[in-house]
Amino acid sequence: MMEDNNFEGMLQVLLPILRNHISFQSLLVKRLMSAHLDCYRQRTRSRKQVLLRMMARSRSSVSWTQPTSQHWWESVVPDFSPRQFEKTFRMSQETFEYICTQVKHVMEKKNTNYRLCVPVQKRVAIAVWKLATGDEYRTISRLFGVGLSTVFNCVQDFCKAVTRVLRPVHMRFPDAEKLVEMASLFQDRWGVPQCVSAIDSHHLPIMPPKEYPQDYRNNKGWHSVILQAVVDGNGRFWNAMVGAAGRMSDARVLRQSYVWDTLRDTEALSKHKEIISGCEVGPYMIGDSAYPLQKWIMKPFTQSADLTPEQCTFNHRLSCASSVVETSFRRLKGRWRCLLKRNNCTLELVNNMAVTCCVLHNICEERGDICSVEHQDRHLNVQPRAQVLRERADPEGAEVRGALMDYFNLL
Repeated sequence: MMEDNNFEGMLQVLLPILRNHISFQSLLVKRLMSAHLDCYRQRTRSRKQVLLRMMARSRSSVSWTQPTSQHWWESVVPDFSPRQFEKTFRMSQETFEYICTQVKHVMEKKNTNYRLCVPVQKRVAIAVWKLATGDEYRTISRLFGVGLSTVFNCVQDFCKAVTRVLRPVHMRFPDAEKLVEMASLFQDRWGVPQCVSAIDSHHLPIMPPKEYPQDYRNNKGWHSVILQAVVDGNGRFWNAMVGAAGRMSDARVLRQSYVWDTLRDTEALSKHKEIISGCEVGPYMIGDSAYPLQKWIMKPFTQSADLTPEQCTFNHRLSCASSVVETSFRRLKGRWRCLLKRNNCTLELVNNMAVTCCVLHNICEERGDICSVEHQDRHLNVQPRAQVLRERADPEGAEVRGALMDYFNLL
């Protein structure tokens, strides 16, 4: 009886030890199997890579991409003088490097097992060349030694990167302090008090879209989208809206834009008012006869034989100040020739390209890059005549315009 009790006691002691031993052995086996599996996968991966390299060497004459020449980009462009580079890419080398640095984290690609990626500098150069010349994708493909799809992707990615990274920095809505600075600039250069901007619209040629093509035919008979832009006294864009159908009037485009919704109710325009000829005048912008008269939009008196000398003087002063927006559009299209040619791409890409060109224009102007306007846009597409808006006098706008007319005739 005593021996049975001793055996049961020993069994109770040994059973937990045995269970722990079995569990440890099972865990050890699992870890060994996992280590062996990892080693097997690593060896398999290494063998595949070696095999791919051997196949590439043994079949060097067979390629899944067409051989292209890299001579122009790798040998010719590095030898450009600063003047040659600026004339070719419409910007200085310093500006080009600045843009590459800013968009690098968005546009940079990774190498693959099959080929090396296109460097960021080359991707930016491809997109800038497209915007600067408006050449076809096939022409750019041969020049840079890349595929057609690569050119398209570079242009699309670059426009998205500029809109995402550079637009908030170089084309932003002015605050109250900036409005005061802009008003001082117009006052000093053209003697126009309280003016902060000039607004105008230009038509960009496009291919007839598949949906509602008649809506995009302007009064000159060609299809277009409208670029509405607002510039400061330095000729830099602080707002650009593109995409409205070419058939629309400038006034309708304005009413559908961010500018209309913002400036009509903004508190910034209610501050920093000045008393001019007995009237409170806040900051305003200048437009042509196609725009509605508001207290924050001044337009000239409609041309007619009944204009008084005072009204003619007012129109002349407004015309001198509004020339800044005409100069900006001329310099914009002089740099970025894609805006003058009919682009065979989607409306979305046309709109993105136009906004990108406006941002690049600001960057080049801020950095003092030379702009040589080689051609006049009238040789390509004559701009449709603006639809003169019938006078629907806004009482406050008419009062401000009358005060300014008196001010100009007292000088």
